[in-house]
Amino acid sequence: MNPTKSELLAEVVEHIDIKQHNVVPLVEAMSKMAFSARDLGRAAHIYDAMLREEDCAVILCLAGSLISAGLKLVLVDLVRNNMVDAIVSTGAIIVDQDFFEALGFKHYRGDIFMNDDVLRRLAIDRIYDTYIDEDQLRVCDATCGEIADSLEPRPYSSREFIREMGRYLSTHGKNRDSVVLAAFEKNVPIFVPAFSDCSAGFGLIHHQYTNPEHHLSIDSAKDFLELTKIKIEAKQSGLFMIGGGVPKNFAQDTVVAGDYLGFNVGMHKYAVQITVADVRDGALSGSTLKEANSWGKVDQGAEQMVYAEATIALPLIAGYAYHKGSWRNREPREFTKLLDGARSPSSPPKTPQLASAH
Repeated sequence: MNPTKSELLAEVVEHIDIKQHNVVPLVEAMSKMAFSARDLGRAAHIYDAMLREEDCAVILCLAGSLISAGLKLVLVDLVRNNMVDAIVSTGAIIVDQDFFEALGFKHYRGDIFMNDDVLRRLAIDRIYDTYIDEDQLRVCDATCGEIADSLEPRPYSSREFIREMGRYLSTHGKNRDSVVLAAFEKNVPIFVPAFSDCSAGFGLIHHQYTNPEHHLSIDSAKDFLELTKIKIEAKQSGLFMIGGGVPKNFAQDTVVAGDYLGFNVGMHKYAVQITVADVRDGALSGSTLKEANSWGKVDQGAEQMVYAEATIALPLIAGYAYHKGSWRNREPREFTKLLDGARSPSSPPKTPQLASAH
């Protein structure tokens, strides 16, 4: 007999809380080992160094199914405790996973051997060993469309639209543990360069279809300019990258963009990447941070690749930095205020020029 929907959506994915586990001694011990343990230990030291450096802005890059897997509270704590100053992410993480849970919905523990045809007929979507209620996901889609309907019809950066999603959650959200809401409250900008490639895309196409003459749109060039303004404003910068893909390259490219606009922004001084992607196919997700140095994007000396799955590596690295406590001395950058025009950039733009590295 096939299971019912309620029987399958019974065990909720629980989010790990790094505040409850002091992993500093463990990570320090791992840093004295070899292979991936030493890589992870060095990555934790580098992330802590980003937080200790007074003028270093930290950009968090997110790709993969992180929140559905139980990492939401880790990311929320990074935002709430001034351990990250800007976020670049895929749409699925921000909308289908975080915003989705903020609306009161859940991800559920599933089975990779479950019959997927049965899941489809029950309107259950599977992400490896987790389940999502498709009917609830449609509510998330529609909510994004309702937010779009409420806004002035003009081009928006994804950062501007996600800020409105945070504003919506501040009054209508049912779960306060949300990256989108925490970022709204802390003035941490979130960028999703491929914004329509997620639940928000369904809401936006409905918005544009039903409002053919007067509708908003997402301006990806404005996204790039806004993130580049952050790089220009920051005296130093560090990247903490979970996964690869578009968020990784988008954040790295701000060095070239700043140079193209005539600013001497300097390479990202620090860089850590957690990935399971292979370097041998030449693709971006697995490309080393040393390779990025040849493009003039990442400085050498304080970069570290960690070839591990995020649910294992992220709680250890983030937990190490949290319990070391360097974040307690950091001032919030509140880059959202810069981008919204509440404060001016530190230096005027110069004449654009061809970048020296691409």
